[in-house]
Amino acid sequence: MSYHIESADGVMTFTIDRPHIRNAVNDEIIDGMEELVRSAGKSEVRLVIVTAAGDQAFCSGGDLSVFHALRTEEEAYPMLKRMSQALYALKTLPIPVIALVNGTAVGGGCEIATACDYRLVKAHAKCGFVQGNLVITSGWGGGTYLFEALQHDHALQMLGEARLYTADELETNGWATKVIRSPKDIDVFLSQMKKVRPEVHRAYKEMAIRKWKETNLEGRVEEEVRRCAQLWAEDAHHEAVDKFLNKTNQ
Repeated sequence: MSYHIESADGVMTFTIDRPHIRNAVNDEIIDGMEELVRSAGKSEVRLVIVTAAGDQAFCSGGDLSVFHALRTEEEAYPMLKRMSQALYALKTLPIPVIALVNGTAVGGGCEIATACDYRLVKAHAKCGFVQGNLVITSGWGGGTYLFEALQHDHALQMLGEARLYTADELETNGWATKVIRSPKDIDVFLSQMKKVRPEVHRAYKEMAIRKWKETNLEGRVEEEVRRCAQLWAEDAHHEAVDKFLNKTNQ
């Protein structure tokens, strides 16, 4: 199984479990994300945590060995759309969602983390919206969510530079809620959250969801998905992916 969902003490944890391929997203991971939001929405869960197996990678984005077979806009759009819907459902869960970024997060991995309410980033992790190096934009909603999370200039810079940021840089620009330097830091963060009754957290999350609905967040994500699908079909993208895969396989 490429993922695990566990519940304990009011916390539901979703773990991507593909460390051999840097926890890249395939169709089964998307299945898991859909299962997560269904399960969390029906239960008495107080918090959701999204993380990954190992300590090297949180998520390296879409599995290019699978998704590079999608060549046209018509082929790419359904995959992008489906994952964007799963992340929108995750973002609009009526409870706090925490990304525990255990290692490097690139491309779609940053999109997953940005869809969460909080990002706890381990000190050794490096993260970046590197999609530009493959001549596409973010395509699962992450760019839209980044503009919600950060100041405009910080968001635009992070997207436009298409590079990896250190955990300290991410704390400075506001993407990282907290840099995790020891396991105790995670315990302290969660214990502080649990001191407040869940109905209070839900009430505050409802405020955020109302704002997102009023500003048509879902529609803005759809525009992001469609633009990425258009760029996906361009020769420049496929050439960049071929070059990346050839370099990786050497």
